[in-house]
Amino acid sequence: MSVPPLTTTSSRKSIALKSTIKNDPAKIQPNRNFKFNLTAIFTTTIFILAISANSALSQTTNRRWLEVGIVQKFGEKTTDKLTLKATPEDKLSLRFKTMEGEGNLSVDSVTLQIKTQPLEKPLLRERLVLSSHRSFESAEESANKWQELGIKVEISQPGRWKVWADREVYTTPLLRRWLLQSLQARGHNNAYLDVEVIKQKKVAYWQTNGLTYHRHELDIVAGKSVILVNGIEGERGSRLYGGTLRLQPNAYGTYTLVNNVPLETYLRGVVPHELGAWPPQASLEAQAIIARTYALRNLRRFQADNYELCANTHCQVYKGLDVYPQTDKAIAATEGLVLTYENELVDAVYFATSGGVTADFNDVWDGPGRPYLQPTIDSANNIWNLSGNSLASEQNFRRFMSIKKGFNEDGWVDFRWREQLSLQGIAGNLKSYLREKKSSFANLKTVTEMRVLERSRSGRVLKMLVETDLGPLLLEKDEVQNALWAPWSTLFYLDPIYDGQKNLQGYAIVGGGFGHGVGFSQKGSIKLAELGWSSDRILEFYFPGTQVQPLSDEITFGAS
Repeated sequence: MSVPPLTTTSSRKSIALKSTIKNDPAKIQPNRNFKFNLTAIFTTTIFILAISANSALSQTTNRRWLEVGIVQKFGEKTTDKLTLKATPEDKLSLRFKTMEGEGNLSVDSVTLQIKTQPLEKPLLRERLVLSSHRSFESAEESANKWQELGIKVEISQPGRWKVWADREVYTTPLLRRWLLQSLQARGHNNAYLDVEVIKQKKVAYWQTNGLTYHRHELDIVAGKSVILVNGIEGERGSRLYGGTLRLQPNAYGTYTLVNNVPLETYLRGVVPHELGAWPPQASLEAQAIIARTYALRNLRRFQADNYELCANTHCQVYKGLDVYPQTDKAIAATEGLVLTYENELVDAVYFATSGGVTADFNDVWDGPGRPYLQPTIDSANNIWNLSGNSLASEQNFRRFMSIKKGFNEDGWVDFRWREQLSLQGIAGNLKSYLREKKSSFANLKTVTEMRVLERSRSGRVLKMLVETDLGPLLLEKDEVQNALWAPWSTLFYLDPIYDGQKNLQGYAIVGGGFGHGVGFSQKGSIKLAELGWSSDRILEFYFPGTQVQPLSDEITFGAS
């Protein structure tokens, strides 16, 4: 996407820097003497797995293995290629179905590739899309509403999160069109048929020992339960994964490489890449508890594709096995501990920076509120009385945003920020967003004005009106970020920009925080840990009324 004329470049560099820091713990402290050591990784992996196996507590926690899609849409490009290798003095066992039953090969490595295969007759592939969303939380609430109307649905993620009419129920074009017409007659005009004519299909194949095999599914097991993967998009080198791997078809005509991994081993690839490996121990322990809780509560996200979690920011960033003594220590110290509310796993959402105040669940997403996800001034000091000075007031909000010191997160690049967009840039961003949603506004040509209509008590934008040549367009909650592209969060206000003749040219978007702002602030937790707070106290601060306790059969997992 081209940068509009009024967009600043310095903040774009900040975003890139933040992404690099968040996803590479070694880069958070440039002076650290970091070295990738395959032998150390392998040795530590086996050591920690052995500890877990001998722990009485792990009989509950490590009994749960997770299915994580580490490459979600393998085959989108015909150049996609993955090489899987055994670690030194080990072998990979390849298991696959054959005409005679099951095949099994013992190899050092295997290369997965993709090719296209022409179909004898074109295939019509269509999905009845009932709604489209920026986040899983919003998609799930929409799915619940459709279910209440008696319509069977499933949640998918071909790009944006989408609610589909269930493919196993509405199996024919006639049924799908009957349902669509019925919905439109009842005023549900945003539903549409996503139709694609398929003339060739993507076919996975794999090569090993000079031979080529064509199978839709492949299981890869290592004798020492550690597999090296090379070729993952966005990764410069290889990554190690504990557990086993499986290549399987997904709902989009491509394939997913799924890592089946023990819960505690999975956390070793999450905590250092979500928070870093350098923060104080209490902050790392709080992140470990949150990440464990989040994983267990969100196992339903990819039911449409027959696995549980992804490995990116739509779930939690997961990069397999790395050696970071600090994060490994935090994971071991909190083994099996989860965060609960009334004996149920909490919705353990978290983000990078709040901007000085956390958000209510319903400031960002629809659905039942969470009693423990309420607006909280992100400061250890009494810097602002939210009950007496609601940030729903534009005047209060701007005064709050002018305060730069005294918060848990001040000093971070994403605590306060400013973006500039021209009217032409805003229109371009909106068109991209609306095309993806199949909106009738997708053909708009100009934007003439924007204004915030409603804020929440935490200052988040709840409703924004955009005046276009096709009429007024209403944006709500987290869709504001998706539609405008520039805001780092929904905690912002608008300042108009005029030319010399006082003609409106665009807007400065002045805001704070990075992410949705609901729940646990990663940067805020670092400050609280530096002040000597324990992990339990930090979690109580961000999730009032909750308890840290060992995972047990008495604890319910929550949403399902």
